[in-house]
Amino acid sequence: MKIESLLKDLIKIESITPKDEGCFDLIEPFLKDLGFKCERIDYDNVENLYAVLGNEGPLMCFLGHTDVVPTGPVENWTQPPFSAVTIDGHMYGRGTADMKGNIAAYLLALKDFLKTNPTLNYRLAVLLTSNEEGEPEDGKIDVIIKKFMDDGEHIDFCLVGEPSSNKKVGDTIRIGRRGSLSGTLKVLGKQGHVAYPEKVENPIFTSAKLISELESISWDEGNEHFQPTSFQISNIKSGTGATNVVPGVLEMMFNFRFCSESNEAYLKKTFEAVLKKLGLKYEVEWVLSGLPYLTEKKYFIEQIVDSVKSITGYEPIINNGGGTSDGRFLQVMGSEIVELGPLNETIHKTDENVSLQDLETLKGIYKNLLERLNSN
Repeated sequence: MKIESLLKDLIKIESITPKDEGCFDLIEPFLKDLGFKCERIDYDNVENLYAVLGNEGPLMCFLGHTDVVPTGPVENWTQPPFSAVTIDGHMYGRGTADMKGNIAAYLLALKDFLKTNPTLNYRLAVLLTSNEEGEPEDGKIDVIIKKFMDDGEHIDFCLVGEPSSNKKVGDTIRIGRRGSLSGTLKVLGKQGHVAYPEKVENPIFTSAKLISELESISWDEGNEHFQPTSFQISNIKSGTGATNVVPGVLEMMFNFRFCSESNEAYLKKTFEAVLKKLGLKYEVEWVLSGLPYLTEKKYFIEQIVDSVKSITGYEPIINNGGGTSDGRFLQVMGSEIVELGPLNETIHKTDENVSLQDLETLKGIYKNLLERLNSN
């Protein structure tokens, strides 16, 4: 089977988060044919597939997700987002790069590896979820990891297939991620007629001062492993729909991507101190999606670096920027976690696409890694 064929079948499934919509029905028989024992672990609104091969030795797990983000306006795509059309060696479709292409490359690497390596000195696992992109209330794999720990299961090495590469496939790997702290702020004012400014309190004006102040804050300087903590506003809404009414409330959604130099308590305290200094009346709700994590043990990192060099001829750099990934949930196990996948240039964008040749290269890197682990 070619990567293009398997990936096309996966892309045609409209698995918008948090639904798998049948991807596991394709993947599970594939893994069973390779000898894996498969288990569906579903709860809340999320589906999960866990497959294991082998009985002895350390456990290496490939961690991935079959869900994709929404397409946005379909009319803005040059090709239908679930058509899996290939043009000039690139397959187009939502999820091609993030991350069904990575899954296809790894599954076929497994197949090739096991053909010539019937005896393993370590165990293999694949853990796939249908809700990496979605909201925590729909269910995340942290519940599964807790169950594994309660049952005495331990993942020694975790290969996360997120699209880590920048300009060339394999040129960048991640060994950690910043934490994510989100919030919804309501700035409270007093509604009234625009013609009587003395009788209103306009939350839009006061929020403008707040935004300017927040934008100017340096939350920390970062460190050798992480970029500085960043603050971004993702949405603002206000107004009553009328042109002659000052609204009584403004709602703002925001996010901190924070490094290990900051923590949840410090960010909340500093943020609310600005609100109080400006004398704002407000309500704020916080959601902590994940803490910063970092793989400090060297063994698994070195094996992946050597595999990239062996297949591509160049050495990957380590860059722990970008968003969060489900790798953060395995830090409680003490797992060695490394992210390696294709280019992230088009992820979550209109006309998301992936180079099929890049996936072949990635497949070679994955197979080389499996062989290195089996020879040690």
